[in-house]
Amino acid sequence: MKIMLDAGHGYSTKGKRSPDGLQEYEFNRAVANFARDLLQEFENVAVYFAHSDQRDVPLQERTDKANSLKVDCYVAIHANAYGNTWNDAGGIETYVHISKPLEATKLAEKIQQNLANSTGLRDRGVKTADFHVLRETKMTSVLVECGFMTNREEVKLLRSDNYRRTCAEAIVKAIADHYKLKKKIVQPPPAAKGIYKIQVGAFKELKNAEELAERLRKDGYNPFIYFEK
Repeated sequence: MKIMLDAGHGYSTKGKRSPDGLQEYEFNRAVANFARDLLQEFENVAVYFAHSDQRDVPLQERTDKANSLKVDCYVAIHANAYGNTWNDAGGIETYVHISKPLEATKLAEKIQQNLANSTGLRDRGVKTADFHVLRETKMTSVLVECGFMTNREEVKLLRSDNYRRTCAEAIVKAIADHYKLKKKIVQPPPAAKGIYKIQVGAFKELKNAEELAERLRKDGYNPFIYFEK
């Protein structure tokens, strides 16, 4: 199972920021990182990034990479905005291509429900759009908007690691459910060889050892004293 996560935009993308200066890519990449770590807990899953922390990757390059790798699922992660100033627009929405592909729609519905339930934000529903990443990819593709950068209350959430992790968990839960992914079995560490000892004191005088042993007996323990040359 190959999954590509796309943190939308990049560090240098102009205009993609909140009125008080939060860059959208900062949020997008954090959610992508959390999601990657969670997805790696499942069997037979390979995770790829369409974005880069070194440069702004063009959209065509992102979709070309996904197509060449023949990934099974493409998830673009974004934060929304309405205009450039503070306003009351808010909530969660998920997009599929205008052709409404069945598998993408089913996945988008699961992501949308999980995100709306886990964040408590307004459920704006699953919508359609002719976005490049939805149109030019040859696999199941969705685009997620995790809250509004132009909403004073929601931008506080977008800055929070806890909220970013919550979004990642909701997205991954939907992917795991949709594709019936199984968690890796974690093997316990091998038992150590040898013996274990507990010693609570060492004394040169027998009297001191006996006094400690008596205190331990009063506390409900069963100590013993041995002499070693």
